[in-house]
Amino acid sequence: MSSSSPTLNSASHLASSRIVSHSTNAIGQLFGPEANPLLRIGRRRWILQAGLTGAAGLSLPSLLQAKAQGGLAENKKRATSVIQIWLSGGPSQIDMWDMKPEMSPEIRGPFKPISTCVPGIDICEHMPLQAAMMDKFAIIRSMDAGASNHTPITFQAANPKAQRSEIGRQGGGYPSMGSVAAKFKGPNRPGMPPFVALANSMVADVYGAGDLGQQYEPLDGMRVDGKFSMPKGVETPRLQDRDSLRRELDRFRRNLDSSVSFQQQDRYTQEAYDLVLGGSAQKAFNLTEESDEVRNRYGRDSFGDKALLARRLVESGVTFVTMSDAWGHWDHHGDEVQWGGIAKGLTPMLPVLDRGITALISDLDQRGLLETTLVIVIGEFGRSPVMTKTAGRDHWPGVMSFLMAGGGTKGGQVIGATDRRGGSIHERPLGPGDLAATVFSHLGIDPGGHWVNPAGRPTPLVEVGKPISELV
Repeated sequence: MSSSSPTLNSASHLASSRIVSHSTNAIGQLFGPEANPLLRIGRRRWILQAGLTGAAGLSLPSLLQAKAQGGLAENKKRATSVIQIWLSGGPSQIDMWDMKPEMSPEIRGPFKPISTCVPGIDICEHMPLQAAMMDKFAIIRSMDAGASNHTPITFQAANPKAQRSEIGRQGGGYPSMGSVAAKFKGPNRPGMPPFVALANSMVADVYGAGDLGQQYEPLDGMRVDGKFSMPKGVETPRLQDRDSLRRELDRFRRNLDSSVSFQQQDRYTQEAYDLVLGGSAQKAFNLTEESDEVRNRYGRDSFGDKALLARRLVESGVTFVTMSDAWGHWDHHGDEVQWGGIAKGLTPMLPVLDRGITALISDLDQRGLLETTLVIVIGEFGRSPVMTKTAGRDHWPGVMSFLMAGGGTKGGQVIGATDRRGGSIHERPLGPGDLAATVFSHLGIDPGGHWVNPAGRPTPLVEVGKPISELV
């Protein structure tokens, strides 16, 4: 990212922002069957402990109890889900989805537009697969990113009040959409986490629960290998015997509220062990179960593997998945920076994005999941209409473009427009709250609902926004 951008957290940021290219073998090791004994409570993690003794704070059974008290354990809502593809750094609207071929070279950039399967919609020449299935996608060209800065906070929360601050709490305590989904909807299937993040850097590319509560943080899906297995020395057959299970779980019950009945306590602890013994979560994270044909279709790279894993997770019952290919990957200031300028940086990247997202949409469609899975492809802001002297574009919060597909939305359309230079909104201005209202409505969460902040004040889930009507 640009040297002028403030850091998130100096020490952890430097450590977490190392970009690692995942080879096929590394991915196999990451999501393979090897066991690791514990899944501990921690910030920016889904909070579990799979051992026989409760972890500090919340044990898995008490987490399940909290979910039930929030109306989640008996959730009967439609099994809808969201995959949020985070383009970290800020993708260039002018060079991808809102091209300006009639403008001078320093504005229009190095790429040419191509026609799509929908007459009147043109996109970048390096995204031919999207062009061929544009009837599945809606391009939104008029999102106001003025409240956003160089972090995932504002648009992963979809809240203009959620911002990075040099003082005080990050994001002002407002929760991400994924954490809201975890609290108000829960997982689509028992034994699965509600919110999973797939990112090399949880610090730089994923925003979590804020003040909503630690139990609604995302599970770090890149580091879960074996953590849904029983610890060494614990015999699974013994735990499957109900009488033995009761005796072994007496220690768990002290973590449960005394007002909860014995029968309820027993249900929570049984559900906790069902998660571990059932194997659904461990199976969902194992990419080695996919055929070579499918792996190749998505692309054997970080983006393709994460997109395929996102499909496996929603298919297995995860409600909300956020994925990011690499920290700052779309921050193309110029040829002097890590990711290069527009031609040097985007030319090799756009085909990877093109292959990954079209494979995902096609796969969801073929499996009957596209109607219930909303896919969002978005970053933190757009890029400047005038190119830099080093063949790149600077940050541009004035407007950005993004994609939506699936979830019952209407594809084959463009929503909103920018001015002739691509630098300001010309028609149909939209804000982060409109995105939040659209996502929550899809998930069956009332956009007019509230959460309660630590001061005990009801806080709106959506700040000034309503569902984007054209998508219905």
